[in-house]
Amino acid sequence: MDKSELRNILLKKKREKGLTWEEIGKYLGRDKVYSAMLLYGYAQANEEEADNVIKLFDLSKDYKEILMDAPLRTLAQPWPPTDPFIYRLYEGVMLYGPAIKDVAHEMFGDGIMSMIDVRINLDKVIENNYPRMILTFNGKWLYYSKW
Repeated sequence: MDKSELRNILLKKKREKGLTWEEIGKYLGRDKVYSAMLLYGYAQANEEEADNVIKLFDLSKDYKEILMDAPLRTLAQPWPPTDPFIYRLYEGVMLYGPAIKDVAHEMFGDGIMSMIDVRINLDKVIENNYPRMILTFNGKWLYYSKW
């Protein structure tokens, strides 16, 4: 078994138990987005996280090693994305990326935002009776080297 097969088991157990990502995150002592990344196989569990996932989902301890394996972070769907939600995120970067890049370089200098040292937050607010999504990437700024 690999992480992609375990993902299917974990997502099925999540549905069966009626758990939310927020609840799973609180149980694991992590953010809801990080908890989703962990169950989807895009994060590497430490020993405590692996034990807690096994306990929460009533799994065999045989799954612990898989949870603690380093993930293979490959695309989960075709490129460009075909899922409408994911495509809209991609579209936002494609449309507004150059403007965001220009503003970021003006603020920080020549560099990039790390997607390794990053925290991703997702929140919901209501404005004018409509739900709005707030998506935040809080990443370390990495400067390009000069030599």
